[in-house]
Amino acid sequence: MREYAIYDVFTAERYHGNPLAVVFEADGLSDTEMQAIACEFNLSETIFLLSAQHVSQSAAARIFTPSGELPFAGHPTVGAAVALAERQHGGDTEIDMVSVLGEKIGPVRCAVKLRQDAAGFAEFDLPKLSRRSDEAIAREKLAEALGITVEEIGFENHVPTIWSAGVPYAFIPVRNLNVMEKLDFDPRLWQSFTPLVDGLPTWAYAYTRGGVRHDAHFHTRMFAVDAIVEDPATGSAAAAFSGAIQYFDAPGEGSHSFVIEQGVEMERPSYIRLNLETGASGEVAAARIGGQAICVARGTLL
Repeated sequence: MREYAIYDVFTAERYHGNPLAVVFEADGLSDTEMQAIACEFNLSETIFLLSAQHVSQSAAARIFTPSGELPFAGHPTVGAAVALAERQHGGDTEIDMVSVLGEKIGPVRCAVKLRQDAAGFAEFDLPKLSRRSDEAIAREKLAEALGITVEEIGFENHVPTIWSAGVPYAFIPVRNLNVMEKLDFDPRLWQSFTPLVDGLPTWAYAYTRGGVRHDAHFHTRMFAVDAIVEDPATGSAAAAFSGAIQYFDAPGEGSHSFVIEQGVEMERPSYIRLNLETGASGEVAAARIGGQAICVARGTLL
């Protein structure tokens, strides 16, 4: 029997954010068994924590969607880091610590903060910086798949581009929050024209400036051709979005912090913190993704 926990990630409130299943002590499970368990939970992602493969690691990790394995994902990383810290030190402990998860993409370093009577917080360094793909998609196809007009795509100098920090996304700027609210994604149409990048499908990430919450810098929605068509919070997309923000907004040398709002239309509001460190040349030197996570349920796999 193996213990598991369900966490809501990128939120401090239960039943908001993005739900995640965390399976502890997953050693001995085959790939087929992990996939079957992920399908049983039927959440956007399930993370399996195994014995560390290196002395510097806190645990090894495998991440599965209901349809396959991912080399890296943001909300499982944040949720698992908080879950592991609470399991090791107790939920009422106040502690600042560092853990390293050995994911398929490589070791992911996480800073974790636990505080009494508060949701845990974790922030991780991007294991791979965002890079732009040379692939391009016609605006007409993007508009048709999102159920909007071509004229509603783009704002300021932002135009559609594809970026990846381990998982590829097509970043589609739209005019305003009203357009975001009326998006009507067609997964079959999307799948018919989007390219594979590094062997992985490209998912849709629509965004606009501002947000419903006063401190949000960007309001976003993410759509995939999967069992979970829309995702309430997508850390790997926020990681890739760092490249688009730097490319279009050019914030300049120094440290920059952004709040990315997602999941509002699903009534699961989520808030992802993105921090960029840029050098004198304007390139991103480092980036971090952070957010809170709160436990919703605990149980045992029979």
